[in-house]
Amino acid sequence: MGSKRPRRLDVDRLAAKTLDERFLTEVQAGLNCSPFEAEAVLNAVREIYQPYLGMGASSGPPGSVSLVAVDADEPAGKPLSGCQKRTISLLVHRGSEDDRLIQNGGASSFRRARIADLCQQALSQGALLTREDLAYRILFVSPRTISRDLQYLRTEHPETPVPLRSMVQDIGPVLTHRVQIVQLALEGKTMSEICRRMHHSPAAVANYLSTFVRCAQLARKQMSVSQIAFLVHRSKALAQSYLDLLASVQNDPTMRYHLGELLRLGTPAKKKTRGGLR
Repeated sequence: MGSKRPRRLDVDRLAAKTLDERFLTEVQAGLNCSPFEAEAVLNAVREIYQPYLGMGASSGPPGSVSLVAVDADEPAGKPLSGCQKRTISLLVHRGSEDDRLIQNGGASSFRRARIADLCQQALSQGALLTREDLAYRILFVSPRTISRDLQYLRTEHPETPVPLRSMVQDIGPVLTHRVQIVQLALEGKTMSEICRRMHHSPAAVANYLSTFVRCAQLARKQMSVSQIAFLVHRSKALAQSYLDLLASVQNDPTMRYHLGELLRLGTPAKKKTRGGLR
C-alpha cells in the first residue's frame, strides 16, 4: 500500500460513492425534492429500519468485495455527487490460481491480471469503476500504481479493453457495447465466439443476455419502457435500445429463432399440479 495519504480530491470523489449518497441521489431524482428533504427522508429511514438491519451474509463467494460505483449510463463529465450509483459485488481473488500468480510474479502480476476482468465484472452489473475505486477500495495501492498498471496493459495487451469510467470513450458507448453483444447472440454466435470477439467474460455476457430476456418478457406483457427500465434496474435508454433490437428481429428468421431460444431458456417451467399446469 502506498505511504501517501489520499488527495483531498480523491477523498471527495470516494465520498460521493457511498450507500447514503446513492440513496440521496435516487430520492432527489425520483421525488424531485431538495437535498434538505432527501436528507430528512434518509434520517427517517435510518431511525425506523436500522435496528432491524444486521450484518447479513456475504454478497459473494470468498475473495469478493462489495462497493458502490457509478452507473454505467451516466455521461462523462457529470459530477459524481449527482450520478446514479449501483452496489456491485466483484470477485477479486480467485483462489489458488491467483495465489500462484502472486507467488511467481508478485503483486504487480496479480493486479495486471485482474484489472480488466474487475472492470468488466462491474460493467456487466451496470457500473463503471474509476482509478480510485481500484486503488482505495479493491486493490489497496496508490492511484499512481494503478496508472502504471493501466499503461502496462495498454502497451502489452492493447487488444483487451479496460472499461474504466475515464476510458469509456476508448471502447465506444457502453450502451451500444451491450446491445452489440445481445445482437451477436441473436445472430447465432456461441458464447465462446462472443467472449473472444468482445473480450468479455462468460459471466458478463450471460448477465447482458439475462437483462435482455427480462426486457423482452416484460415487453410481451405490454409494459412501458419506463416500467421495464424500473423493473430490470437499468436505464431507460438501455431498455429502449433492447426494445428497438426486438423490433428489428421480426424481419430476420434466424434472429427470430435465436430470440425464441433465449426466451425459452430464460422462462421458468410452469409447475404441475393435480389439476394440470399452474
